[in-house]
Amino acid sequence: MPGKKVTVVGAGFYGSTTAQRLAEYDIFDTVFLTDIIEGKPEGLALDLNQSRPIEGFQTKVVGVTTGTDGSGYEQTAGSDIVIITAGLPRKPGMSRMDLIETNAKIVRSVAEQVAKHSPEAVVIVVSNPLDEMTALTAIATGFPKARVIGQAGMLDTARFTNNVAEAADVPVSSVTTLTLGSHGDTMVPVPSACSVDGKPLSEVLDQATIDELVDRTRNGGAEVVALLKTGSAYYAPSAAAARMARAVAEDSGAVMPVCTWVDGEYGISGVYLGVEAEIGAGGIRKVVERDLTDTELAGLKEAAEAVRAKQADVADL
Repeated sequence: MPGKKVTVVGAGFYGSTTAQRLAEYDIFDTVFLTDIIEGKPEGLALDLNQSRPIEGFQTKVVGVTTGTDGSGYEQTAGSDIVIITAGLPRKPGMSRMDLIETNAKIVRSVAEQVAKHSPEAVVIVVSNPLDEMTALTAIATGFPKARVIGQAGMLDTARFTNNVAEAADVPVSSVTTLTLGSHGDTMVPVPSACSVDGKPLSEVLDQATIDELVDRTRNGGAEVVALLKTGSAYYAPSAAAARMARAVAEDSGAVMPVCTWVDGEYGISGVYLGVEAEIGAGGIRKVVERDLTDTELAGLKEAAEAVRAKQADVADL
């Protein structure tokens, strides 16, 4: 889609890798990459632009240093999509919730600048703790709920799929999985939606193995953090955020597990939660409900109540 602009806020590993993926899709006119570290986004943009003749894409990457006073954001004005990666990553031993106060201040200030300069944008939030930061972004921008989406379900589902493929020793393309709920302790894997080569997961792996894989998926981010020691995952997370942005840019109607506002679906109302949704140019077209088992539905409702309490708290952060 020539003429389309997308902004990635935060030029750390997550943000810069997301910008690279978006540029290489070659469907945007411009990808803006911002950061508060002077020169960093400009340097990364220069490097990415120099890869264009090799990779064969035309999208221009523009680096923008932003100030805490909001200076610089005017260069990103009129962005169709904004991906917020800003905030501190986890350190080993930290939970996503440990980041809430620090990242709330950062995300709130970013969201206010986005609303000011790109009032029609669809915003994709990836900062942790994810469900709470998505709710906070909706509050701080004042945007319609459909235009503020969180990235988590795509990532958790990809981790679950990869874990199952390795355990069953099959290609990842043979495996279908799904996770709903929150990004964290109340993540809800959906066994009834999981299969290997079309066979139910329970026919391929024993229950103890499935439980182990679910647990590994739930702690997937912490596993990477513990191994890296500095920083957190970014290859898989950036792939997920970029695919969501692509669905918006192409108005594709793709159905993806994302964090979105749930209002009546599954008997749950008034909370940002990980569910499947159809994505288009205006953000979320609709939440897609599937038949869940009683256990899965109970897990989803439990996740909703767990994040509801924390999302109520972020309004004051």
